[in-house]
Amino acid sequence: MRGIHKEGFSTIMYTVAASVLVIILTYVFAPQWAIVTWILALIFELLILSFFRIPQRTFVEAPEAVISPCDGKVVVIEKVTESEFVQGPCRQISVFMSPLNVHINWHPISARMVYKMHHPGKYLVAWHPKSSSENERMSLGYQMNSTKVLVRQIAGALARRIVNYGVVDVEATQGQEMGFIKFGSRVDIFLPLHWEVLVEPNERLIGGVSKIARIG
Repeated sequence: MRGIHKEGFSTIMYTVAASVLVIILTYVFAPQWAIVTWILALIFELLILSFFRIPQRTFVEAPEAVISPCDGKVVVIEKVTESEFVQGPCRQISVFMSPLNVHINWHPISARMVYKMHHPGKYLVAWHPKSSSENERMSLGYQMNSTKVLVRQIAGALARRIVNYGVVDVEATQGQEMGFIKFGSRVDIFLPLHWEVLVEPNERLIGGVSKIARIG
């Protein structure tokens, strides 16, 4: 671990304050539970720190490939018709992030960002089939010559805060931080049908490292 991500600073501050308050109240009203409260508070804070960790890893430079935008497990590989940005048939690959995964998201390709849209919505569990289209989400559209690629950051039942650093009409760099989803959920990526998929369902991926498709 290289450190704690900036998106976690406020959450860590609030949870530490809440833990200290709970410990003080326990000492005052139920001192027999003080040790247990200390242990539970420590475990809770360690989990919070884990959520916002910055991983120590060497990122892959692969202009010929699409790199996983996040850590997690492949939960969907299917042909779909995407109507928001690609506006046609494409291949959807979805990666589910558990609360134990790194929560940073990275640009999967180097290309110009030409579209960005936040969609308010529901907070269905991330593996629900409708979460991709009905949950709160952030859509990012990349243009590579005449080819379009769409990435969606999707909130879930736990993850209710999506952060995105992408800027329209700016060239995104593969492996550069794209954003952050607090406490899990999933990222969907929509690729051209003729690009070769390199992953399998239930495969564990490392963001910024694992190759999920071959461009071409």
